[in-house]
Amino acid sequence: MERDVTPDGDPAGQPRPRPFTGRLSVLWTDGLGRASIRAVQTLAVLSLAWVVVTAATRVPLVTIPVLVALILASAMAPAVRWLAARGWPRALAVLSSFLVILAVAAGVVGGIIALVRQQASVLAARAEAGIGQLQQFITTGPVALTNAQIDAARSEFQKFLAGGTLGADALTGLRTAGEIVAGSVLTAVILFFFLKDGEKIRYFLIGFLPGTRQGRAHLAAERSIVVLGGYVRGTLIIAAIDAVIVLIGLLILQVPLAVPLAAVVFLGGFIPIIGATAAGSLAVLVALVENGPVPALVVLLILVAANQFEHHILQPLFMGRVLRIHGLVIILALAAGATLAGVIGALLAVPLTAVGWTIYKTLAERNTPGPEPVAPAEPGSGA
Repeated sequence: MERDVTPDGDPAGQPRPRPFTGRLSVLWTDGLGRASIRAVQTLAVLSLAWVVVTAATRVPLVTIPVLVALILASAMAPAVRWLAARGWPRALAVLSSFLVILAVAAGVVGGIIALVRQQASVLAARAEAGIGQLQQFITTGPVALTNAQIDAARSEFQKFLAGGTLGADALTGLRTAGEIVAGSVLTAVILFFFLKDGEKIRYFLIGFLPGTRQGRAHLAAERSIVVLGGYVRGTLIIAAIDAVIVLIGLLILQVPLAVPLAAVVFLGGFIPIIGATAAGSLAVLVALVENGPVPALVVLLILVAANQFEHHILQPLFMGRVLRIHGLVIILALAAGATLAGVIGALLAVPLTAVGWTIYKTLAERNTPGPEPVAPAEPGSGA
């Protein structure tokens, strides 16, 4: 006599117990289980990013020159290609572009130092009078301080100068100066090799990826080079325009050290949104000491107007196609970069964020790129 059997193959009334692994799999297939898997994956990615950033910040003397050289090489690559397309030997095109950049940088720095030394005596001659005016304003202003309180603060400052911490700070300053010199030399060397062998380096690094991923990686690298180069060239133009606007205002107001102060604004312009205005605060202080509160207020208004002109007109005009990042993201990137690496971090934060966003968009595209590019027979001209 046959026994009744369930659909699972067990005798009627005796269901087969489900395996333990089957019950576990059910836990990961519902909504909460899928969210948990994504959370673990996100934590793993964030942990890897934290390890990479921590390791990079431990060796700033290597990381910063590499990043700076990569950005400069991306900006200079079109000039190298332009010279090579007109019959210049590639080595000569790279060397010429490299020497031009070095000459321009040395000329700008040397000119600023010479102008400061030439006009510093004028500022020093009237610095004492400016300090007296400032003390008078402090004692008679809205938050009035007594002369005794000011003298006590001055006494504490003199004790600090006489203490042993000043020598330690001086040693720290010497070490920092040495690191700056070493970093500058290393940046120049890395920049030369990026310009000379940039494509060979890129093909070597991408060669570690699986063959099915190399085409998209090359596409992401090409787009990143375009973004970096456009960002540097656009920032250079915008910073120069800001510096010219401030220079004209300082010359009209007859503020001393107008050219060096405009050069400081130019350098600050490489930090988006807040850089030029923050650097221009030095011009406001000089105008306050030399020319009084009204010219200083006018200089401040000029800085604010230049900032608005940059944000609403210049940036969309010169970087609208390469820097498609919301202003809030830029501010957060600046804060993170300044926290991790100070001023250099603030300078590098925005271009690195733009490159990261470009790489993410490229890798997230559904359509596959064309056939994998073939490695060139000779070294390329860009990083």
